[in-house]
Amino acid sequence: MSGVGENQLISIQPDELKFLFELEKQSYCDLKVSNKTDNYVAFKVKTTSPKKYFVRPNTGVIQPWDSCIIRVTLQAQREYPPDMQCKDKFLLQSTTVPPHTDVDELPQDTFTKDSSKTLTECKLKVSYIATSTTQRSSESGATSGDGNGSESISVTAIQRRKEERDAAVKQTQQLQHDLEMLKKRRSNSANGLSLKLAAMVGLIGLIIGFILKLTLASPT
Repeated sequence: MSGVGENQLISIQPDELKFLFELEKQSYCDLKVSNKTDNYVAFKVKTTSPKKYFVRPNTGVIQPWDSCIIRVTLQAQREYPPDMQCKDKFLLQSTTVPPHTDVDELPQDTFTKDSSKTLTECKLKVSYIATSTTQRSSESGATSGDGNGSESISVTAIQRRKEERDAAVKQTQQLQHDLEMLKKRRSNSANGLSLKLAAMVGLIGLIIGFILKLTLASPT
């Protein structure tokens, strides 16, 4: 078995599969596989987690000194892996085949190890790259837990609370502006003005209380 990303038949770039990881979204990584010989070379891609990845093409034939692109797609995931570490691995097998062999003509035992042919293998590791959304979600989870591994507050919920708080602040500012305008436009009816001012002050008090409640409830 040869080293990572290279053997005597083919070379693979990059030598590690890296995926941008974000919940509920697919991510992909392209591999360039190059034939380094004067022979036709067949290849096959295997993985330790076939349900998580979509590989196209997963089997093919490369002409002498030619290359092809293999796209590996990470399916949308519903949860983050522990510490964003991935233990998945890929194995790319390759062997020489007769000239002008088509992929549909490959025998079933093409990639079976035996003494009559040369079968080489390359192992490829997998790593995940955290996006900014992933980092924000991890930070919110560190501050919103109850100490017993409870589910963290989602980024969407945090954003919604911030928007509600900002809207309340704007409403308070508008009411304060209206109050100043009423003070400047004092009417002859002092009693009527007093009732309006009292109502405004009461409403502002309720909104400020709502803002304080949202602020205390929001994660720091």
